[in-house]
Amino acid sequence: MADSSQDVIAVIPAAGIGSRMQTECPKQYLHIGDKTILEHAVASLMAHPRVGQTIVAVSPNDAYFSSLPLASDPRVTVVTGGKQRADSVLAGLQAAGDAKWVLVHDAARPCLHPDDLENLLAITATSKVGGILAAPVRDTMKRGEPGKALIAHTVDREDLWHALTPQLFPLELLRSCLLRALDEGATITDEASALEYCGFHPELISARADNIKVTRPEDLALAAFYLTRLTQTENL
Repeated sequence: MADSSQDVIAVIPAAGIGSRMQTECPKQYLHIGDKTILEHAVASLMAHPRVGQTIVAVSPNDAYFSSLPLASDPRVTVVTGGKQRADSVLAGLQAAGDAKWVLVHDAARPCLHPDDLENLLAITATSKVGGILAAPVRDTMKRGEPGKALIAHTVDREDLWHALTPQLFPLELLRSCLLRALDEGATITDEASALEYCGFHPELISARADNIKVTRPEDLALAAFYLTRLTQTENL
């Protein structure tokens, strides 16, 4: 059980298999330098003094986590996740004690900048709903014909954002929204979508576009490059 004296708890759903990476092990366990992607993701959260505990939700058949230094870190709690992301997040929330706020972060998103995390956590002083890191859409967006690789029309990119993580919400609000959305069969693609389904409007906190999620093989080299740049900046 996580330390309930912390006002912010982090949850990382890490039960996915990452089939698009075309690798034998789940993508969160691929290495960038001397650490796995998951370790980089956890470290980016734990570097902030308000985040004293991180809960990692792993697959019931996970054969990798126990071999990591994270497994013996007293600041890290491991729980069994579920088939869907929302199930894993709920499992993490069950172990979160009575923390007021919860950060949910992708296990395969290792390049979080500390300034973005600081800006997100700052909203706890004024918000009752929470918010997410997001990057304004820069590219021209096209909607395809249903079931065909043909352009239907161009989508106006004004007010369009790429949803990133971490996403930050009051713990009890997130729990209740996830439970309701799942019970009613709603499609939940991230934590914010559960709040949206229940009528809430989380804040958009503009963040760096290099906070990428490693999804495909070519993302690994890009993430390594961004992490190198981030480390160099922090050491200046």
